[in-house]
Amino acid sequence: MSDSPAARLQQLFEGHRLTPTQRRIAHSMVRRAGDVPFLSSVELAELAGVSQPSVTRFAVALGFDGYPALRKHLREVAPTEQDAGAAPYNEYQQAVLGEIENLRHLAELLADPAPVERAGRLLAASRPLPVLGLRAASSQARGFSYFAAKVHPDVRLLDEGGTMLADRIDTARSAGASALLCFALPRHPKEVVEALTYARAAGLTVVTVADSAFAPVAKYSDLLIPAAVGTGLAFDTACAPMLLGRVLLEAMCDHLPEAQTRLEEFDAGAAARGLFVE
Repeated sequence: MSDSPAARLQQLFEGHRLTPTQRRIAHSMVRRAGDVPFLSSVELAELAGVSQPSVTRFAVALGFDGYPALRKHLREVAPTEQDAGAAPYNEYQQAVLGEIENLRHLAELLADPAPVERAGRLLAASRPLPVLGLRAASSQARGFSYFAAKVHPDVRLLDEGGTMLADRIDTARSAGASALLCFALPRHPKEVVEALTYARAAGLTVVTVADSAFAPVAKYSDLLIPAAVGTGLAFDTACAPMLLGRVLLEAMCDHLPEAQTRLEEFDAGAAARGLFVE
């Protein structure tokens, strides 16, 4: 298993109590793990959208004398792996390679299956199961809900914000829901934080798939499993969060004894209706 630059950065941040601004810096560093050892404090500040003194305070919070000491450490423990004689990749190839790195990082994370297995148990036990995803994350929530509905008896997609979002959470809770699954991707809508706060106050256990362990939704989640998004194109790409959603589905199926029967019934019905072109 590879020890990727992103994984090494995550290990560096673990165990530290970071402020929201510092979590933003950490998130930006993970997203640009290969470049960070060569960025100045000013460049990192611009990347994270914070002030240069905030970067210095961040380095001190991690136990270094200042940002130069942090950067020196990163250069020592996370050397780049570029082949000196290799031809440069174009921007489209770089975007694909960035997603491959995100998937490698996810594979490393899943070496410990306990969080996913716990999530699977929580999601399977919730009847109904509300699935939240707004704006950029709506497609992830919709895709999960589409497949989950084939094995779970009552999946409720929450992909629209507004004043009725809290009503729909209340309705799910009143019907017996015990957990809520949230997909949270950048840029993080304020409504998602408000919805998670409301859901937890209502007694729901919040399981979240987010782009980083330092995402703004982290402190509003009972169980957060990170899957990085790609940032090499004009709009973020979300291959790793999508795959993590399918992994959670698999874990959920392991705790749904009726899952296989429901799938077989669906296949029989689809065949009888001529639903798919063979």
